[in-house]
Amino acid sequence: MKPNFEQYKDIPGTTIFTIELARQGFHLNQFCMSLRSEENRKRFLADNRAYLDEWEMTEEQKQAVIDRDFQKMLDLGGNVYFLSKIFASEGLSYVQAVSTMTDMTTEQYQEMMINGGRNIEGWRSKKERGEA
Repeated sequence: MKPNFEQYKDIPGTTIFTIELARQGFHLNQFCMSLRSEENRKRFLADNRAYLDEWEMTEEQKQAVIDRDFQKMLDLGGNVYFLSKIFASEGLSYVQAVSTMTDMTTEQYQEMMINGGRNIEGWRSKKERGEA
């Protein structure tokens, strides 16, 4: 029996990595894994577009990588553990990269996490926030 992940679509900031997203993001995630090699990292950083064009990714996925739009990459099937290869290649910490997926600076995001995470008031559902 397939789980019903639809129930989580109403929770702000939640991306469930489903089998459908895994299939959609297969080549994006394979590209990310290629960045484990120093030679590949150098090639990618020297010319993002040329390196990305070697991969069977969609144009939307390639543009998200070029823009370093990590939330868009997640939406297009990227897995955060694979995406970490991109920001690590540029010397960014996990906190720096993840903060780009919020409306906060790195310092604000880090402070929020040190203080126990996002306040749940107003964050229970998109519907409650008038976003649905």
